[in-house]
Amino acid sequence: MEKVWVDNGYTGTGRTWIKEHMGWEVEVVSHPRRPRGMWVWPGMEITPEMLAVFERPRGFRHLPRRWVVERTLAWIGRYRRMSKDYEYLTSSSEAMVYLTMLRLMLTRLAKQNAKQFVKYKQTHAA
Repeated sequence: MEKVWVDNGYTGTGRTWIKEHMGWEVEVVSHPRRPRGMWVWPGMEITPEMLAVFERPRGFRHLPRRWVVERTLAWIGRYRRMSKDYEYLTSSSEAMVYLTMLRLMLTRLAKQNAKQFVKYKQTHAA
């Protein structure tokens, strides 16, 4: 791994620890900052453009790269053995994560190459 996306919880010492000990580039994915206030003098006209800056968008907002972790954990959780932490050693748990992701990648590669496999079987049938 070369790059890690983290949330706002890793902005302090966690971010520096990852950089120093793991040697990975750390990118913090956070919500965009919004302005906190505006100076208004007596008699100053407030325009709709000035108020639009302070409107907060409603509903769901997509944060880039934030969904990658949740999606991957959902894929891993679909396997019965990974639904709970059954393993005693963390090395066993890590090995199970590797095996699960390996199986996911292999099934995707097999689906991509299924047409080629069928053609090969048809031309090389006994």
